[in-house]
Amino acid sequence: MSDPLTEHDQALAALRTVAEAAGPYLEELPKRLVHDRSRDGLLAELDGPLPERGEGTLASVERLLRVGTEAATHSSGPRFFHFVVGGATPAAMAGDWVTSLLDQGAGLWATSPLAARAETVVLRWLKDLFGLPESFGGVLTPSATFAHLTGLACARAWWADRHGVDVVADGLAGLPPMPVFSSGLVHVSTRKALQVLGCGRDTLRVLARDDAGRLDLAALEEALAALEGAPAVLVGNLGEVNTGDSDPLAEMADLAERYGAWLHVDGAFGLFATVSPRTAHLARGVEWADSVTADGHKWLNVPYESGFSFVKDPAWLGRAFGAWDAPYLPEPDEERINYNMLGPESSRRARALPIWATLRAYGRSGYREMVERHLDVSAHLGELVERAPDLELLAPVRLCVVCFRYRPPGVPEEELNALNARLGKALLADGRVFAGTSVHRGMTVFRPAALNWRTTTADVELLVEVLRELGAQLID
Repeated sequence: MSDPLTEHDQALAALRTVAEAAGPYLEELPKRLVHDRSRDGLLAELDGPLPERGEGTLASVERLLRVGTEAATHSSGPRFFHFVVGGATPAAMAGDWVTSLLDQGAGLWATSPLAARAETVVLRWLKDLFGLPESFGGVLTPSATFAHLTGLACARAWWADRHGVDVVADGLAGLPPMPVFSSGLVHVSTRKALQVLGCGRDTLRVLARDDAGRLDLAALEEALAALEGAPAVLVGNLGEVNTGDSDPLAEMADLAERYGAWLHVDGAFGLFATVSPRTAHLARGVEWADSVTADGHKWLNVPYESGFSFVKDPAWLGRAFGAWDAPYLPEPDEERINYNMLGPESSRRARALPIWATLRAYGRSGYREMVERHLDVSAHLGELVERAPDLELLAPVRLCVVCFRYRPPGVPEEELNALNARLGKALLADGRVFAGTSVHRGMTVFRPAALNWRTTTADVELLVEVLRELGAQLID
């Protein structure tokens, strides 16, 4: 540690350097290539052996800023349509800086009453925003995958309890496989959570009535009836990543009640359908689920590592993750909540602070306006696709995802998948807009998602323009 500045001066100088770089970066962000491959060579400046003597606070921060602002994928900008990712509102970004400045341990009330109280408040605000009952328990997580892990851990504890086993204490040995039923809309993160929980990634049974993966309700009821009263877990999907389609949650909740099953809902981005009267019907029944998950770094537009898990009976959170035998930890207290006993993390950052900042800044009406603006932008993109002679819309535009493919006249059907795959690679290499490919009903498709607060109709118009330009070059 050879910095000539005092520790206090180093901190202030480093923060000032970042703040001074932030202004020009944010100003240029809407005009930048989403990813400029010509800058990838700068990444070598991050490499090399561990230095024996450090180069100092300012030098290291300046290097990181120089490389980062040039070589990063600018996913917080308005034209990153890949992977259903939002950005960070100004309030959320500043709130995240505050989080790093204060560096709170958010697991225990004793380490940070600030972080614990902020988490309690934002969970209540989020339930209010989404129309979930205030009585639901909840916890913030690093992602929707961790939120699934949380909700499904509660489901597993409930299911094992129905078999007379305390799975938290005794594990899964001796228990039958846990029946899990879903539609073809199920996301890989649900399977990953089941894998981590020891229930098996591939034990989930898909009951679909068509090649789009839509739920076969009759088959689901038949599968539940065949269990003859044994417990099961249903996974409802609210907002599928290729088309924005959703399962009939109200009907699934009715079956769960009649057959004594647990209903878990994946609302990673689709839960935001509840925010607008225009789309709230898509989420009808989510309030009757036993557990609900969503991602904050999608449509909430807060920085990465932000998810939330809500559970109808809060006691299951404590049973699944609490009851530690560690004498240095405080006893549970209804007023002074220890959130590390309600989820999979022990050490956790104060991720409630950027959420608090953005919800306080923009409120219910601000988020409703943002969601509806994205609905309009996505609908506009769908109309552009339908009007274009060389593009084909493959699913109705329900939320913020538009599913289509490049289909120029004269290209045989059997060549379209390979053509769209090449076009997807060309689009990502071009860098003006970012939207990769996926597979829907056996077809290679584009599925851009407009949910960044900066995105406008001009950005999706550019997407269509660039796709058609690059596509024409591929078939010339």
